[in-house]
Amino acid sequence: MSKPIIGFIGLGLMGGNMVENLQTRGFELVVMGRKKDVVDAVLARGNARVAASPKELAAACDIIMLCVTTSEVVESLVYGDDGILAGIKQGATLIDFGTSVPTSTQKIGADLAAKGAGMIDAPLGRTPAHAKDGLLNIMAAGDEGTYNKVKPVLDEQGENVFYLGALGAGHVTKLINNFMGMTTATAMSQAFAIADRAGVDRAQLFDIMSAGPSNSPFMAFCKKYAVDGISDLGFSINNANKDLAYFLKMAEDLGTRAEIAEGTSNNLAAAVDAGMGDANVPEIFDYFMKLER
Repeated sequence: MSKPIIGFIGLGLMGGNMVENLQTRGFELVVMGRKKDVVDAVLARGNARVAASPKELAAACDIIMLCVTTSEVVESLVYGDDGILAGIKQGATLIDFGTSVPTSTQKIGADLAAKGAGMIDAPLGRTPAHAKDGLLNIMAAGDEGTYNKVKPVLDEQGENVFYLGALGAGHVTKLINNFMGMTTATAMSQAFAIADRAGVDRAQLFDIMSAGPSNSPFMAFCKKYAVDGISDLGFSINNANKDLAYFLKMAEDLGTRAEIAEGTSNNLAAAVDAGMGDANVPEIFDYFMKLER
């Protein structure tokens, strides 16, 4: 069988590497991206062209993939005058690889279904290096028939592809995952700062805590920065702040309140307000070190 034509919008570090992987595996691509050098690199690899609008891209493709920053950006790409909804073909599928608000995803899915098109939410785990090699973790959700149709392509992009059920469940799972991870990283960074103020050696604190059940990879990322001065998590405070805001919106939509997440969100927002938004999450340690009553 011939491979589906894939449209891809969002050629950042993750998306650009995902596109390179798809090209390596022989897929024809139609792309849109803001960075000319990245777009030029895609074109230079061959079997790819650039679309002038999301509508044009959708009309030319069997599968449309998004790897963008926010639900607001996703909605603008879908609902704009020259948006995906205006151009998508009957039987085509939209896949959102970003981290979005589940209720927004479900609304888009319903509007696409009215045009005979499908949607899968498929947020990602792991790093851009994994994306380049097709080794991502993918948390996919949506109509099972639609999922089965696009799964062969997801398998080209992910080492572990999880099917989670109804549309939106992927974004729910990703937001819960990021709430847990960012809360751990924020709490550990503050623990190091409090230890420092109390005259307790940070390295020794880590040795003690990591020998017990509190140990985690996020704790190790925080230790790398607070003790060793190495910041290599590769996830910004801005992104964490956005994801916690989405988690709180999800909790509100579910008729509940997430007080622990509120605390994490308040700390991340304060670090953003202090001009640290572009820093990696473990660098919030510097914010806590300067924090006064």
